[in-house]
Amino acid sequence: MAYFVWGDDLNIDLGPIDDDHRQLVDCVNQLHTATSEGRGQEVVAGILNSLIAYTQQHFDREERQMERYRFPHLDAHRLQHQRLMQEVQTLRAKFDAGSITVASQVSTLLRDWLSLHIRRHDKELGKYIQRAAGRAR
Repeated sequence: MAYFVWGDDLNIDLGPIDDDHRQLVDCVNQLHTATSEGRGQEVVAGILNSLIAYTQQHFDREERQMERYRFPHLDAHRLQHQRLMQEVQTLRAKFDAGSITVASQVSTLLRDWLSLHIRRHDKELGKYIQRAAGRAR
């Protein structure tokens, strides 16, 4: 059973942003499955590497859209992105130092990010972009 299930309430643009977010859901679920099977430590390094690459690519893509549509909350949104990237880097450093709790911390971090950031802040962005795109037509 999946730890985190994609729902319509997570839809932002029915395109590239949602595709990226689905990758994040897959990451959370892979980590949860491995952890519940006692393999969390085995897979967490790969998950962290994927997460580091994901955040850089996804946030760049999302922030370009915010710039394109002149999203008024770009700076605050960008700051949230930077904080998540810092948290992921901190967890990577803990893992590299031998911490055995990183798998559960990563799982919690991602669950909270999906639940809070995407459902609130990205949803606001999605609505803004839809309105702005509608005005541009």
